[in-house]
Amino acid sequence: MPSPSKRERTLAYIAVLVYASVIGLSFMYTKVALAYVSPLDTLAFRFAFSFAAIVVLVATGVFKLSLKGKPWPRLLLLALFYPLGFFTLQAFGLQHASSAEGGIIFATTPILTSFLASLFLKESTSLRQKLSILLSVSGVVMIFAMQGTGIEVSSLSGILLLFLSCLASAGYAVLSRYLLRTFTPSEVTISMMSIGFVAFWLASLWSHAADGTLNRLFAPLAHAEFVWSMVYLGILASIVSAFSSIYALSKLEASKISVFTNLSTVISIAAGAFWLGETLTVYHFAGTVLIVAGVIGTNMAGKSKARAKGQESNVGIQVKRSQG
Repeated sequence: MPSPSKRERTLAYIAVLVYASVIGLSFMYTKVALAYVSPLDTLAFRFAFSFAAIVVLVATGVFKLSLKGKPWPRLLLLALFYPLGFFTLQAFGLQHASSAEGGIIFATTPILTSFLASLFLKESTSLRQKLSILLSVSGVVMIFAMQGTGIEVSSLSGILLLFLSCLASAGYAVLSRYLLRTFTPSEVTISMMSIGFVAFWLASLWSHAADGTLNRLFAPLAHAEFVWSMVYLGILASIVSAFSSIYALSKLEASKISVFTNLSTVISIAAGAFWLGETLTVYHFAGTVLIVAGVIGTNMAGKSKARAKGQESNVGIQVKRSQG
C-alpha cells in the first residue's frame, strides 16, 4: 500500500475514534434488544437493518460496488471471520462465561492482531509499541478483574469460544488490510453486511421453524424501544463502525487500529455512568488512564518511527543531490 498523506492519517484516526465510540455505546443498546429477543434474533434484525441501509446507500450512489475482475470469493473468507465467526463464537461463548470474563478475553485482541499482522503482513512493532499495547490491555483487565470477576475454571469452554472470537476479530483486521489492496472500503462493507444478513436470517428462520414460533418472529417490532436499538445496532454499530474501521485499516497498520478497540471499554463505562447512573470507582479511572496511555503510546511510537524514516530519506536525497 502507498504511504498515506498526513491528511489521510488524520482522517484514519478520526475514523477509528468514531469506531471505538460507536462500539462502546453498542453494549447498552444490545442489552435493550436482548430484553425482547434471543441473541440470534438480535443479529438477524441487526443485519436486516444494516442490509436495508446498504441498499439505500448503493441505490443513491453513496456506496459503489464493482467486483468485476476482482477475486470476490476472498470476501466470503473475510465474512467467515467477521461478522459470522466473531458474532457466533461470542454469542455461544457468553452462554458459558460471564460478560466480565468476555471483557477480559476481548482485551487480548490487540495482542493477537499485532502477532498476526507481523506474521502475515510483515508489520513490525517497536518494543515501545509492544509495551504500550500490553499497557492498554492491562487497563481493561484491571477494570473487569476489580469488578469481582476473574477467570473461572468452570467457564473454560466459554472462555475458549471467546478467545476464538478474538482470534476471528484479529484475523478480520489482518485480512481486511490485505484485501484493501484490491477492494475499496465500501465494497468490503457492502459484502460483510450482505453476507451477515443472509446467514443470520437463515439461522433465525431455521431456529423459529424448529421451535414452531415463526408467527412470533416479527412481534418485537411492535416495541419502539427495540426498533430504536436496532437502528443503532444495525446502522451505526454495524455499517458506520465497519466502514470506519475498514477505512482506517486502509491507511494505518493493523496493530495500531486494534489497540483502539480497548477505548470502547472506556466509552461503555462513561455511557453507563451518564445514562444508567452506574457508579464509577478509583479502578475505573486507573484502568482508563492505562488504556488511553497505551493507545497513545502505540500510535505515537509509530509516528516517531515514521518521522525518523522521513528524516533519513531527506538526508539521503540531499546527499545524492550534493554528489550530483
